[in-house]
Amino acid sequence: MTNMPPIHPGEHLAEMLEELGISQYRLAKTMGTPARRINEIIHGNRSITADTALRLGKALGMTPEFWLNLQRMYDLDVARSSTDVRAIPSLVAP
Repeated sequence: MTNMPPIHPGEHLAEMLEELGISQYRLAKTMGTPARRINEIIHGNRSITADTALRLGKALGMTPEFWLNLQRMYDLDVARSSTDVRAIPSLVAP
């Protein structure tokens, strides 16, 4: 298995919008958010917050948990690749 870089939730959102033929601007207006927010998410410069997850879920007919889980998995993957926890002792027995 190769060490691929983590996939930001914005990549998933961009693919979904392309498949549905929806522009970033239309999504933002439907959600009642600035278009810049959607653009920053798509370009990986912004995280998906609980508020944004609720709005994305409603606008795209999905659960907010889907979007938050994508963000959570991305954040953990980034942390795993940049945080060395080997020196931290366990305080409880396995």
